[in-house]
Amino acid sequence: MRIVHLIKATQIGGAERHLLWLLPALRRADVDARLLVLIEAGKPMDDLARLAEAEGIPMERLGIARGFDLTLTSRLRDRLRLIQPDLLHTHLIHADLYGRLAALRTPIVITRHNDDAFRHKPALRLLNRWLWAGAKRGIVISQHLRRFAVQVEGAPADKLHVIPYGIRHTPLTQAQIDQRRRALRQELKLDDEALLVGMVGRLTAQKGFGDGLQAFALLARDFPQAHAVIVGDGELYQDLLRQSRGLGLALRAHFLGWRANASELMAAFDVFLMPSRWEGFGLVLLEAMAARLPIVATRSGAIPEVVIDQYNGLLVEPSDHEGMAHALSVLLADRSLRLHMGLVGEDRLETGFSLEAMTQATLAVYRQALGG
Repeated sequence: MRIVHLIKATQIGGAERHLLWLLPALRRADVDARLLVLIEAGKPMDDLARLAEAEGIPMERLGIARGFDLTLTSRLRDRLRLIQPDLLHTHLIHADLYGRLAALRTPIVITRHNDDAFRHKPALRLLNRWLWAGAKRGIVISQHLRRFAVQVEGAPADKLHVIPYGIRHTPLTQAQIDQRRRALRQELKLDDEALLVGMVGRLTAQKGFGDGLQAFALLARDFPQAHAVIVGDGELYQDLLRQSRGLGLALRAHFLGWRANASELMAAFDVFLMPSRWEGFGLVLLEAMAARLPIVATRSGAIPEVVIDQYNGLLVEPSDHEGMAHALSVLLADRSLRLHMGLVGEDRLETGFSLEAMTQATLAVYRQALGG
């Protein structure tokens, strides 16, 4: 079985990291899974190419112009004719559209990763209804997105399969955690006892990092040993940097930029903060659970399907700065609670969000799309 995964990428986010987990697992299951990435001028996605190569994923790139690219359909069709996939699996709106235009007789599977606000626009709702009509099967990564796809995009419910993200998890030893904690504190020139509140992801409005900084500023006086660590890059980098200085956090908020080893850095945190304003799933939550971190997150989108309030984390309303600060304060003040929530979160990861379960469920969808 040969499957081409098509995605447009400008940076490595949740959908891209998901593919870096899924495609190697599919290849180990004797599926010829390949990655075809649509790239903009000046954004060659070399970092994604390096990670794909390290994982043994065959990856090709095709240029895409901003706006509607009149030449891409024919160029993509030519690539698909050369590769001759049994199935085309598309991710995100550009891949969904150009994949449908170029695939001709190749069956299509669509994965919906997010409930972006632009998808509510009437023209986009009509477009997505047409795209779903042309797909053999659809994958949604949460029950929240299943409802969204049916109610907003007009996806046929009988085509949709809910397959949550999954990751491979090798439990960390306490020695590994201690080493990572020391290493990051040394990098930041902090005391070994410093408390770190970490945020990881794309620096975009969706992720709500500005809300996270506001919340951290509210508790900073009561926890002088606490520091905020922001790992990621994006369009709001400079705005967030200015905001942190305006909040008096110049020495307390540390911006590390994009890091290929972000998931390893997370083991050095004491609390993971995810202040998203909307969220289709949040793969980074699984990485936080793998690092045995207690989580403070918002009740947005699918997050409550991953983080159970008062179990492996604390949930607050989106943009509730005071509620977020209170939840962080509760965890920062109680080491035993942090350790307990981290352990039960790791157990929840192992039982509910495994890479093997995601891979087998995806293979079952492929077999249905290809007629059994």
